[in-house]
Amino acid sequence: MIKLIIYLLIAGALVYCGATVKLGNRTFFGHVRAIWHTEEMQELKHGIEDKAGPTADKLKRGAEAGYREIKDGSGGSAGSAKPQPHAP
Repeated sequence: MIKLIIYLLIAGALVYCGATVKLGNRTFFGHVRAIWHTEEMQELKHGIEDKAGPTADKLKRGAEAGYREIKDGSGGSAGSAKPQPHAP
């Protein structure tokens, strides 16, 4: 529990410093924001969307289908099967 509190304090201090301490003419988060909005970064984001988009859509559809099966109860009877009487 003490480790968690220490980690949260460190994380809070880093966020505070990143938002308030100037590194040149911007804070750390200001630099990250400026880099994120460059033309090169926009090209990178669009390239990733183009390459990973179809895979992400497949994963999303699969997860939604699995959720529907579980929700509708048609996902099989694994783990909840009633014992069947044995035929003589």
